Amino acid sequence: MISRRRAFLTVAGTGWALYGGLGIIGNPRYGTTRGLADITRHVSLNTLGWMWVVYDTMADVAGLLAGHSRMHAPDYAALGTPAGLWSWAFAYSAATSYPPTVGSACGWGAFTIGVMLVSGMDDSLPPYLRKARSR
Repeated sequence: MISRRRAFLTVAGTGWALYGGLGIIGNPRYGTTRGLADITRHVSLNTLGWMWVVYDTMADVAGLLAGHSRMHAPDYAALGTPAGLWSWAFAYSAATSYPPTVGSACGWGAFTIGVMLVSGMDDSLPPYLRKARSR
C-alpha cells in the first residue's frame, strides 16, 4: 500500500515532469519566457525544462519505491527545487522589469512551501502495525 506522502511524490512528480516536457520544452508560453528572462540570459529555457523533467521524475520514482519515509528528503528537495527557482525568478522579474509575474511568483512560492510542509509530515503506520483500539 502506498502512503499519502509517497502518493504525493508520485502524483506531483509526474505532473511536474510533464509540465517541464510539454509546457517548457515543448510549448513555452510568452509570459513564462518573459518572466524568466533574467535566468535565461545564463541558462536556456530548454535546459530549465529538462531540469523539471529530471528532478521531478526522480521524485516520481521515489514515490513508487517502498522504503522508509525519512529517506525521502532528497526527493522532496528535487520536487521543490524547480518551483522554488521559478518563484524566485518571477518575484525578481515582478519587482524589476515585468510586474505581471507577481501572481506566478505567489503560486510557485505557495507550492514550494506546500512541498516543504508535506515533506515534514509523518507517514501513518500500515494497518497491521497500528495498535488496536479499545472499545
